[in-house]
Amino acid sequence: MSAPSAAHTPMMQQYLALKAQVPGLLLLFRMGDFYEVFHDDARKAARLLNITLTKRGESGGAPVVMAGVPYHQLDTYLARLIRLGESAAIAEQVGEVGVDKGPVRREIVRIVTPGTATDEVLLDPRRASVLAAACALGDRYGLAWLELSSGRFAVSETASPRDFAAELSRVAPSEMLIAEDAGLPVGELSRTTRPAWQFDPASAQRLLCTQFGTPNLRGFGCEGLTAAIGAAGALLQYVQETQKAQLAHIAGLRVEAPEDTLILDPATRRNLEIDRTLAGETEHTLLAVLDDCATPMGSRALSRALLRPIRDREELVARYDAIDALMLDGASAALRKPLRNVSDLERILARVALRSARPRDLTGLRDTLAALPGLRAQLARIDGARIAQLHDRLGQHDELAELLAGALADAPPLTARDGGVFREGYDATLDDLRKLSTNADGFLLELEARERARSGIESLKVGYNRVHGFYIEIGKTHTAKVPAEYTRRQTLTNYERYITEELKRFEDQVLSAKDRALAREKELYEGLLDRLLTQLGALQSAAQALADLDVLANLADAAQRLNLSRPQLDGGTGIDIRAGRHLVVERQSDAPFVPNDLQLDADRRLLVITGPNMGGKSTYMRQVALIVLMAHAGSFVPADAARIGPVDRIFTRIGSRDDLASGQSTFMVEMTETANILHNATASSLVLMDEIGRGTSTYDGLSLARACAEHLARQTRALTLFATHYFELTRLADAVPGVANIHLDAAEYGERLVFLHTVKEGPANRSYGLQVAALAGVPASVVSAARTYLAELERTPQPAQATPVAEAKPQMSLFEAPPSPALRLLDSIDPDALSPRDALDWLYRLKRER
Repeated sequence: MSAPSAAHTPMMQQYLALKAQVPGLLLLFRMGDFYEVFHDDARKAARLLNITLTKRGESGGAPVVMAGVPYHQLDTYLARLIRLGESAAIAEQVGEVGVDKGPVRREIVRIVTPGTATDEVLLDPRRASVLAAACALGDRYGLAWLELSSGRFAVSETASPRDFAAELSRVAPSEMLIAEDAGLPVGELSRTTRPAWQFDPASAQRLLCTQFGTPNLRGFGCEGLTAAIGAAGALLQYVQETQKAQLAHIAGLRVEAPEDTLILDPATRRNLEIDRTLAGETEHTLLAVLDDCATPMGSRALSRALLRPIRDREELVARYDAIDALMLDGASAALRKPLRNVSDLERILARVALRSARPRDLTGLRDTLAALPGLRAQLARIDGARIAQLHDRLGQHDELAELLAGALADAPPLTARDGGVFREGYDATLDDLRKLSTNADGFLLELEARERARSGIESLKVGYNRVHGFYIEIGKTHTAKVPAEYTRRQTLTNYERYITEELKRFEDQVLSAKDRALAREKELYEGLLDRLLTQLGALQSAAQALADLDVLANLADAAQRLNLSRPQLDGGTGIDIRAGRHLVVERQSDAPFVPNDLQLDADRRLLVITGPNMGGKSTYMRQVALIVLMAHAGSFVPADAARIGPVDRIFTRIGSRDDLASGQSTFMVEMTETANILHNATASSLVLMDEIGRGTSTYDGLSLARACAEHLARQTRALTLFATHYFELTRLADAVPGVANIHLDAAEYGERLVFLHTVKEGPANRSYGLQVAALAGVPASVVSAARTYLAELERTPQPAQATPVAEAKPQMSLFEAPPSPALRLLDSIDPDALSPRDALDWLYRLKRER
């Protein structure tokens, strides 16, 4: 795109000058009732938004390619762009028509990106929109993230690339900022590159201290976290540039140390389907089952709790106590009713701080503040330290509530520029200006009647349009009767329109009153925002308290609705679950869910799980992980009882998939995830491993599976559930301390296989692979042929695998098979001492022992 020059029209010169300020963004340029995009931006917008591409006139010697969207549909189109990961700059008319020389003056008033959207229509109300930045310094990885729509700002720092990846997976930013020369592993996230100097820790610290009004960052616990500070500074600078407004709601920084949380790597988050299924959907997840929060703030807070389970046992016990208190005498139900009338206070306050709040935001704040006294009164009747804290954090805002109730109309318009925001009686000046406008109709009717009588023209009409203002309209057949003092204003085909001195004075008065009333409303609106900003900190504290209260009330309700019980946290090694259930599977299935127990302790650290395919091994393992996760999120759990010792991480190696983007096969993905577990699991980790080794040959797979299981049992000593179809692994229980066998039961009734889904001690006695194939719909002829081949394989000793190396020995079994009873009998026989009758008896006996 060419630079502005005299060859371009004045309008295009203005557009190109603004476009040069935001070269990588779509520039939406306000022209009358449309936002227009030009040239390459127009082609891109037409493709992304499915809008019409056209050409109009010339500029710079070439046709002007353009596309546009109606001004009143801007938010709809912006939402589409945000969902596509695109960013846009909005150029508004800030000058006055006829005042500025040349085109009316325009400026870029805001920049909207996937991570900085704050408007209600651009956001999913129940999901956080997060902007993140990453910085690598030496062997340290810093991550900073911000919910601009709430002001929640946090950082973390680690020396482990895998812990960095785990944090990034948890935060799941909508937009990622990285330095231009950085080679950070951020995957397929929507990324925005920034100059490397913006990540400098020293300049970042100065910027952060200026924002928070502090001499240093020690009070936020950031001492020594140079990589995290670098990331936070780059993020803050980006937000300041895009918002073009003060960021009063960003008043502090929180450090989240990985060691304070139950670490879940990306594979584990994906496999456990916490907030998204493996297919990327949000239904049929743990969050979807638990979330019946009354407010969007509560839903987002619940999501954060599940995605960042904590290890602080004192905090978790406080949450359990609060849930217990809210379950008494219907307390949670009594709270949830008024909570449903609470607006999304977090996001409203963010828009107030950015001065982009709309009138409906302020009425939502008004109605929420009006509901707080009732909520506080109910909380005062409930016992518990955490409940008392929430009561105090809600605070008293009577003066502000009274101000908003007296200021705002019951149902104000969508935007302040339309007028009608304020209630009659709030401001005397505004009331006087409004009266001039509202009395106009009476004056015009009186004038029309008077002029008809004076002129004798019964068809005379007094009217108004936006272009010509007020006028007296008279048909051309009555031209001779027009009074001499009438001045012609407009000529139409059949009519003439006139103005009089009296009507002109009235017009000036009324139109001036309307403009002055709108100007007065704007002044009052800005003043109201200023007043709210003085109470922003207290209001943010109330918003956070409302979100926390909503989560606890929701979890108390869920405990009763879903039959959950309070977990017991102690310092003893292991996990003991009685009648545990998988909440998501239980809610999806029409059949009754079969609960199962689990026992892991210091002397029983690895369970080898066998049983038929589709028998429930994966469900059983996942339910154990989800019970542990829910307990560390501060929730009651789906079990009759659960005792949970210290757990630092949860690892899963479940399912098979290719990673085509990285060029990794299913087996390579399996081995990569396995390697991560073997390197990073500790004696306090919970490890779920499902069917290790099935992606390669039988002997290779069996070898790997045994080696992995032994490493976990002997070296790592992690609390491990190890599901396998290799029955040879069940012998580990006799060879390795701390290993035990359990199996998922099934039963055959004739040709029919029934999954019992019951966990029992000991190994399974068979795999039921052919029966599962039949259940899956494999043709009966194929299943029958498979039975024949299986019988042959069981009768025939298998030869060693062929090898091109002549002296290579056959690959031996990993386990020394015990001698066959028939062979032992055969060794005891002296053939020369047998009669023919004895030989025949021995033959039958050997056949029975085979």
